[in-house]
Amino acid sequence: MKYLLPFVLLLSFQTTSFAKHIIGGVVSYECLGGGTYRFTLKMYRDCSDPTGANFDFQAPFAVYKGDNQVALDVIEATYNFPINNVEPDIDNPCLQLPPNLCVEEAIYEFEYTFPQWPSNDSYHLTFQRCCRNATVTNIQTPGDVGATFTVEVTPASQALCNDSPFFETFPPIVICAGEPLEYDHAAFDAQGDQIIYELCEPLIGGGMDFGGGGGGTPGFECDDLVPNPACPPPYETVQYAPPYSATNPIGGNPAVTIDPVTGLLSGTPEVLGQFSVAVCAYEYRNGQLLSVIRRDVQFNVAECTPLVEADLISDALIDDFYVFERCDDLEITIDNESTQNADLFDYRWDFLINGSIVSYDEWSPSVTFPGAGEYTGALILNPGTACGDSANIRVTIHPEIIADFEFDYDTCIYGPVGFVDQSYIDGIGSFSKYEWLFGDGYSSELSNPVHIYEQPNDYVSRLVVEDENGCADTIVKQVNYRPVPAILVISPNDTLGCPPADIVFNNLSNPVDNTYEIFWDFGDGNTSTELNPTHVYEEEGIYTVSLEILSPIGCVTDTVFENLIRIVPPPMADFDINPKNLSNLQPFSNFIDQSIDAAHWEWQVDGELIAHTQNVENYEFRDTGMHEVTLYIVHPQKCLDTISRFIDVRPEWRFHLPNAFTPNEDTHNDVFKGKGLTLGIQDYNMQIWDRWGALVFESDNPDIGWNGQINNTGRKAQTGVYTVLVSFIGPRGEPFKYSGFATLFR
Repeated sequence: MKYLLPFVLLLSFQTTSFAKHIIGGVVSYECLGGGTYRFTLKMYRDCSDPTGANFDFQAPFAVYKGDNQVALDVIEATYNFPINNVEPDIDNPCLQLPPNLCVEEAIYEFEYTFPQWPSNDSYHLTFQRCCRNATVTNIQTPGDVGATFTVEVTPASQALCNDSPFFETFPPIVICAGEPLEYDHAAFDAQGDQIIYELCEPLIGGGMDFGGGGGGTPGFECDDLVPNPACPPPYETVQYAPPYSATNPIGGNPAVTIDPVTGLLSGTPEVLGQFSVAVCAYEYRNGQLLSVIRRDVQFNVAECTPLVEADLISDALIDDFYVFERCDDLEITIDNESTQNADLFDYRWDFLINGSIVSYDEWSPSVTFPGAGEYTGALILNPGTACGDSANIRVTIHPEIIADFEFDYDTCIYGPVGFVDQSYIDGIGSFSKYEWLFGDGYSSELSNPVHIYEQPNDYVSRLVVEDENGCADTIVKQVNYRPVPAILVISPNDTLGCPPADIVFNNLSNPVDNTYEIFWDFGDGNTSTELNPTHVYEEEGIYTVSLEILSPIGCVTDTVFENLIRIVPPPMADFDINPKNLSNLQPFSNFIDQSIDAAHWEWQVDGELIAHTQNVENYEFRDTGMHEVTLYIVHPQKCLDTISRFIDVRPEWRFHLPNAFTPNEDTHNDVFKGKGLTLGIQDYNMQIWDRWGALVFESDNPDIGWNGQINNTGRKAQTGVYTVLVSFIGPRGEPFKYSGFATLFR
C-alpha cells in the first residue's frame, strides 16, 4: 500500500525587492483588566534569501477608535528575542523535502491601556507592511501587495473583558501535490466560546513608495513600505487571479475547504505554487459576536519526493490495486518500476495461490498461476521497517476461449454460403462480439451470418470471437467457392450488322472466371473457348448462339440464345455529278444521290464536310483542278458504305490585242497592252519593234503595256505602224504565240 503523509511547505522563492518575503501573520489580544490589554502579533517571513527584508525592529501599531480616521495613538512594538526558526513538523521518515527551506516567526507583544474603557465604540489596532512574495500564484501583482495585520476589540468584548481566540500551532511546512491534505486549523479560546471558521480574504496594506525613507523606514502615506501611522479601517482585500477566490484559494480535486465547526482544512491540491490564504475565526458567546481573528498565511504546494516508493507497470490501477488481466496466460512477468537507491535495502513479493503464500525475491518476477481465477499479492519494500512502501496486486486469469466455425453451400449452384459459429469458452463466460471477415472485403458481426460471394475464388475466411472480459481468439479457414452461374447472361456489343460484322460477346454470367471451361457456338459453324470472345460474321443471315460453362469442380450449365444475331445486306453508295464540265468560269454543279438502302447521307469535298442532305444542289468549287467528292451512307441497320468520284474544274483564259492606240495623255487609250483573262498564265513576254527592226518596248507582265515612249522612259516614238510579238504558257502548260501590228497615233 503506497502512503505519503500530507504536509504544508512554506517554500523559499527568492526575490531581490525590498521586503518581498512577508508570508503572513495574525494579531490576537488578552484582556488584563481595567482597560489594559496584551496584544500579540505573530508574523512570518521567508528567510531563505539573505537579501530579503528582515523583520521590522519596531512595528508601528496605530490605534483607531470607532469611525475616527485620526489615529488615537501609535505604539512602537518590538519583537521578542530570539526569533523562532520554524522546523518542519515531519512524521514520515520516508519523505524527502525540497531543499533550501527557511521560515522564521517573530512575535511582537505589547500592553496598551485604552483611555476610555469599556466604550461603546470598537478599538482597532493595526500594523501594515509591504510586501508579499512576488511568486505568489493566486493573487494579482503579488510583489506589489503588502499585508494589513489588525484586530478589532468590539464593545461586546470590552464589556466582558474577553480574550480573543488564538492559534496555538504554526501552519504545517509542506502540502504535497496530489496527496490528501488534513490540517487542524482550529483556534483556542480560554473562555470556551463558540468559534466558527471560514476561508476569507487577506487584507492589503503598505505599498512600494519609499518616501518614508526607504529600506523599511516608516512613512506617512498609505502606500509607503511601512505606513506610520497605519491607515484607518476599512481595509481593502487582495484581488484574486481567476479561477481562485477567497473561498477557493488553492483549488484541488477535491478543492481545499475548511470545516466551519472544527476548523479542519482538507482537500487535495494539484497545482504547484504559492497561495495566499486567510482563515477567519469568528468568536460567539450566547449568539453574540465578540471578535474576529484573521490569520493571513502563505501556503505552498510542492512535489514531495518519497525516499522509497513502490511502483509497477500494470494494466490499470484501481482502488490502490495494480491490476493485471490475462486470457489463459498462466505465466505473468511483473515489471518492477519501484525506486532503486540506497534507502531501499530489501523487498519481497507475496502471492496468495490455492490458500498458500508463495514468495519471490526477484526484482521483476515471473509468476505462474494454476488456472483461471482471481489472485492477490503484494510487493513489499523494506518490510518490517519504518521507511517502506508496498503495492497491492490483483491478477485475473480469464478462461480460455476457442474460436471455430463451419460453412456450407451448394457447390454446383451459385448461391449463399452459410457460416455457423462453433466457438466455445473453457469455463464460465459468454461471447460479446463476433467479427467475420469473408476474404472479399465484406464483414459481419452476426453470430451465424449468410454471405454471397460475387466471384469464384479460394477465399480465406476469418472469425474473431471476444468474450465480455475482452479475451479473443481467431480461426482462419479457406472457402473454395466455384459454383456455376444460376443464369447465363451474355451481352453482345450489337445484334444487328452487315458482313463482315465484328461482334463482341460479353459474358456477364456470375460467378465465372478463367478457371472455368467455356464453349461458345456462334451458329455459323464457328466456336470459341474464350471467356469474352470476338467473332466476325461473313455472311448474311440469322444466327442462334449457345454457351456452355463447366466449373473447376465439374458442374455444367448451358443456354441457347435463339436468333440472337441478324446479319443483313449492306447498302450500296452511288451518285452522279451534273454538270461535269466545269471551269473557273462555270464552277457550279449538282450532286445527285443514286444509292441503294441509304437512310443517312454525308457529303465531303476534298475531305471537308459540306452537307447531310440526300442531294447537294448548286455547289460552287472555289478553285480549279481535280476535286474528290465523297458520299458516306448508312442504312437503317447502321451498316455503312462510301464512294468517291473526281471532277476536274478547268482553268480558262482569254487574250487579244488592240490594233492601235493614242498616247496623247488624255487618259483614253494611252497604253498598248493585251486584253482578256490572264489568271494562271506563265512566262509572258511582249515585244514591239519599229519598221527599222529596232526593239522599242518589252514586258514580262501582262498588266504593263507600252506608253508610246522608247522602253516607256525615253523619247516619244513616231506615229506609225509597229510589229507586235506576244508569247506565254497557259494555266495547264499550253504554249501561245501571237504576232500583229500596232498603229500609234498622236
